[in-house]
Amino acid sequence: MATEPILAALDIAPVRRRHGLVRSGVLSGYWSLAKPEVNFLIAVTAAAGFWMGAPASFAHFPWTSLLHTLIGTVLVASGAATLNQLIELRFDAQMRRTARRPLVSRRIGRAHALWFGISLSVVGAIYLAVTTNALASLLSILTLLSYLLLYTPMKRTTPFCTLIGALPGATPPLIGWAAACGRLEGNAWVLFAIVFLWQFPHFMAIAWMYREDYARAGYVVLPAGRSKDTFVAWQTLLPSLALLAMDLVPAIRGESGIVYFAGALVLGGVFLCYSARFAFQMSTVSARRMLFASILYLPVLFAFLALDKT
Repeated sequence: MATEPILAALDIAPVRRRHGLVRSGVLSGYWSLAKPEVNFLIAVTAAAGFWMGAPASFAHFPWTSLLHTLIGTVLVASGAATLNQLIELRFDAQMRRTARRPLVSRRIGRAHALWFGISLSVVGAIYLAVTTNALASLLSILTLLSYLLLYTPMKRTTPFCTLIGALPGATPPLIGWAAACGRLEGNAWVLFAIVFLWQFPHFMAIAWMYREDYARAGYVVLPAGRSKDTFVAWQTLLPSLALLAMDLVPAIRGESGIVYFAGALVLGGVFLCYSARFAFQMSTVSARRMLFASILYLPVLFAFLALDKT
């Protein structure tokens, strides 16, 4: 009959739409597994390390090598984020803030996530070795292993896990620097120290905001009892003070000029004010402001550093 093709099309259309929605949901799930919001800051810090470590002038800057460095670094970071969520799956299921993650909501299967995470990590490390050098690749592998094998399990045993987690969290500038010149110099460790110190106030704001969620899932990111607020205050204030001093080191060492010095001084002072407000007046509002300030702080600081490189 003439109407049969029309009826068949009407029957197939909803099926195609459902398949399209499922495909879109799966792709968004894999995208979420990679944690793109975290990868943005990782890419910024790796780019800063490469920019400061590259000996070439702006006219002869190796833009292609920078792109290769960012691709490889982000691939490894995405693999680490995926494997981390796989390891912590049953704990994430107990937290409100992570209940909608792809593995918890079963948008992505565990076997698929495992191969996705391993593939990204291996491909990223090999990509860095082939397109940049072995040192950058080795640093990415050490970062991956220390994040998964040290920091991830320590979150369930001691509130000092932030100290351990801040070490792999601060390696992207080293990866960038190593990719640019094949070795690590003193100024590379200055960038490492800046990112290392920055992580303490950044994570303390997150840990305090979601303290009940973390406790429900059995994470020991903060001490129990009355010492919790004191712990958060010191872990916020002292690193912020040290960060303000460390921010000025590139200018003192002659790696940047007066523009960076002034910018770092203002940024560090403002960041310290947010840290102090959060430390002395702990509330959801002050924690959110602290977190927002920390997210803006690092890209802006490194932008000043890049623009005023001497």
